[in-house]
Amino acid sequence: MDSIHAARKIFDSSSHPFRCHSSAILSELRSFFTSNSNNSIEFWECPSHLKWRFHYDVDKDSKLFKPIPTYPYKISWDFCKKTDSDDIINQWKMMFQASNGKGNHFLDLLDDNFNTIKPSYIKGGPWLQAFGHSNLLCAHTMRAITNHAPIREYRLKFFPNKDFSCPCNNYPIESRRHILHECKRFNGYWNPRRDSLSHFVMFLVTNPNVFAFMNL
Repeated sequence: MDSIHAARKIFDSSSHPFRCHSSAILSELRSFFTSNSNNSIEFWECPSHLKWRFHYDVDKDSKLFKPIPTYPYKISWDFCKKTDSDDIINQWKMMFQASNGKGNHFLDLLDDNFNTIKPSYIKGGPWLQAFGHSNLLCAHTMRAITNHAPIREYRLKFFPNKDFSCPCNNYPIESRRHILHECKRFNGYWNPRRDSLSHFVMFLVTNPNVFAFMNL
């Protein structure tokens, strides 16, 4: 086999979600060892890239073998892992769509096909793929998406009696929407689809001072 670590997993008798499979394997091994005191098992670690002839023969025979499952398919290792993963993702999506889970001011962005981006664990998730390479960009993006940014719209929540008009003098409140779509102070990059993640990130890259504490 390619990995001795994988072989050890087969004989793991500790408590885990698939212990019924390990118990079945260990039961067969018990019968094998008790039938003859000379019976033994030896593991050879042989990476497939070495192209050992016996490794090839075993691989070929195993692929031609059509086993009859001892247990129903729905409690197989792969199926159980897939079911658990799907359940977690579904719960995550449900919690994410609730306003009290993601916040009332969360900025919903679209993918390149203009579909609303949904949570995913694949390759770091859809958001981090776009801006996870830069800590500074990531900080600015998170402030903008959650609307927890050093802009006057945010400070208005705590000091409602003060003047929070936009410094561009063309809007009564310096809001996130105004900054993204209308404010003349940030004209380094303009695209009508700033609700898409790719254009949104490009806007932040082209305007490094936006949603930054230096605006205070």
